[in-house]
Amino acid sequence: MLHSTTKELLKNSKNLLAFSAGVDSTALFFILQENNIPFDIAIVDYGLREQSRDEVAYAKELALQYNLECFIKKAPKIEKSFEAQAREIRYTFFKKLIVSRNYDNLLTAHHLGDRFEWFLMQFCKGAGCVELSGMREVELREECRLIRPLLHLDKSELLSYLHANKIEYFVDASNSDEKYSRNYFRKHHTTPLLQKHLSGIKRSFCYMDEDLTQLIVDISVKNINELAYFPTTNARTDIYTIDKYLKSIGHIITSQERELLKRSKSVVVGRKYIVTHYKEHILIAPYRQVKKMPKEFKEQMRRLRIEPKLRGYLAKDAEAVEFLSLLLA
Repeated sequence: MLHSTTKELLKNSKNLLAFSAGVDSTALFFILQENNIPFDIAIVDYGLREQSRDEVAYAKELALQYNLECFIKKAPKIEKSFEAQAREIRYTFFKKLIVSRNYDNLLTAHHLGDRFEWFLMQFCKGAGCVELSGMREVELREECRLIRPLLHLDKSELLSYLHANKIEYFVDASNSDEKYSRNYFRKHHTTPLLQKHLSGIKRSFCYMDEDLTQLIVDISVKNINELAYFPTTNARTDIYTIDKYLKSIGHIITSQERELLKRSKSVVVGRKYIVTHYKEHILIAPYRQVKKMPKEFKEQMRRLRIEPKLRGYLAKDAEAVEFLSLLLA
C-alpha cells in the first residue's frame, strides 16, 4: 500500500507517527508494522470527550505490545478557534519531540480524502494551482521531513484494510459535526465524488504533482534564531515557501494575507509574524512592537534600511542583526 520510494526512505530513518487511534492513523500504524518500518508514536489528549481516555489507553497498549515509545501530551483547555489552536499545540509538541529525540521524519495519516477536501475548499474560496495542489507526500521542514505515506489512498481503502485484518480503531464523533467547514465538505461533496470518481481523482492529483514541479522551485528556509530567511526567486515560489514555512511553525495564512503578499513587500500575518523582502531575500520573524528603542539601534536600523515592523524583533536579537549586516555587505 506504500509507495516503494517512501517505504525505502522510512526504513532507513528514525520516524515519529502522529497517532490518534482513529481510522487513518491506526491503519498507518499497522501498515508500518507490516513493512518493518521503525517508528514511535505521539498522541495529544484534548480532554473534550470521554472516549479520549480510551484512545490514549489504546495508544499505550499498542506501544507496549510492539515495543515502541509512546509520547502523550495533555492539552490545555482551548477557549476559542479550536482547530487552529489544536493544530498549534499538536505541532509544537511534535516539533519538541523531533528536536529532542533526533527523529528524521514526522509521519501523518492524511489520505486522499483530506487532500481532495482541501482542494475543494480552496477552489471555492479562490486559489491558484499551487494552493489547490495542497498536501505533498514528502515535504522538507526546518527540523525534519513531513511524510504523508497514505496520501494516495482513500479512506474507504483504509477501512477495508482495518476490517479485513480485524483491527480495532476509534471514531471521533466530532468529525461529523457540520459546524466545521471541512466536515460539511466531506459529507456533501468530497465523499460522494470520491465514491463515484476515485480513479479519476487519483490520476488528477498525480498530474497536478507533476505540473507543480514545473511551477515551483524547492527552496530551503534557514534560521538565525527565530529569524527565517530564504532567497527570493519568483512570486509563486516565494508565496509557496512562505506558506509552507509558516505552516511548519503552526500558522496557516489566509487567502487575504496571500493576496497581500503578492502586492506588498512587507506584511504582518495573523498579527504574529512579519514577512518582508530584504535585498535578494525574504525574511520571516515574530512580529513584536517595542515602544522605545536605543538611539544607536534605531540609527543602525536606518543604515541597514530594515523594515520598521521587523525592528521590534531585531531589538532583542543581536545575532540576527549581525547576520543582516553581513548580508548587506
